Amino acid sequence: MKTAIRKQMTINPEVMDSLNNQISMEMHASASYLAMASWCDQRGLLNSKAFFYNQSEEERGHAMKIFSFVNENGGAAISPSIESVNNDFDSLRGVYEASLEQEIKVTESIFKTFKQARSVDDFTTEIFLQWFITEQSEEEDTFRSILDIFDLMGDNTPLKMIDERLPKE
Repeated sequence: MKTAIRKQMTINPEVMDSLNNQISMEMHASASYLAMASWCDQRGLLNSKAFFYNQSEEERGHAMKIFSFVNENGGAAISPSIESVNNDFDSLRGVYEASLEQEIKVTESIFKTFKQARSVDDFTTEIFLQWFITEQSEEEDTFRSILDIFDLMGDNTPLKMIDERLPKE
């Protein structure tokens, strides 16, 4: 009886560990955005609710993209546990500020993994991560633009009016 031959791993083992960490970060972001969507829903902030539900799905999609990449390249993707998701926020602006901070951390982690892949000549991973670098730039820009709306409208503007000017997706 022949045993199945496992695909040769084409990604560096240390880079694979970083990618598994990135999967965890993306899934944590997805769970955080679900909490934010719920917070907005409880306050009738419908555009923000829809926006954060969409963000949650997008982050899960990112995690799955990395998960599949790791496995398709002979590695072992690990399903993460999600811990300590904040469900309580002081303000809608605070929700968006927390989102931007989260995206900046994700970007920094992707940069770190990209640099790590480059330093060990893991070209497959380096090329794969280029899409994520562009995506993160867009994500951060989206949140900065939303925070600009808060600044333009001022602190005395009712939340419902601000929410109506925010993107749903």
